[in-house]
Amino acid sequence: MGVEQVLGHVPALRRYARLLTGDAARADDLVQDTLERACIKWALWQPGSMLRGWLLSLMHNLHRNHLRDWRHDDGHAELDDDAEPAHDPTAGVGERLDLQQALAALPAPMREVLLLVTVEEYTYAEAAAILGVPVGTVMSRLHRARERMRELMTDGARSVRPVPLQLVKR
Repeated sequence: MGVEQVLGHVPALRRYARLLTGDAARADDLVQDTLERACIKWALWQPGSMLRGWLLSLMHNLHRNHLRDWRHDDGHAELDDDAEPAHDPTAGVGERLDLQQALAALPAPMREVLLLVTVEEYTYAEAAAILGVPVGTVMSRLHRARERMRELMTDGARSVRPVPLQLVKR
């Protein structure tokens, strides 16, 4: 692996890791783990494909594994797509709702898609490849994430949580 190939992507990796974890130290650990995994799995990267996307895929999978392992070790329930973040990024913060708090309030799958598409500027197809989900899932999660962010960022929506749709049997 050429170090110069990877070095240009470290700021994006660190930014995405910080947004995923909500903690600088954990983000640095995640970037370190991602770079180690990239060194080990370098033969799996296909030259000509997006290196940054491949690195972000590795990071996403490592982050999910860390969450699953953490929950398993502490006797928590298995990782769920609608699970709350494993940390509390809003602890000790005053009443004022801001963008960082709204992002932290999103379920992890919605937050991941929102960050990849809006912050990292990936296409839906690229985000789907990074997350290992269908493009339609990315579009759905992005729509729900944007709607939830709108609710959270308006003054009157602090305590409003949308009721999930339920299947009605006939």
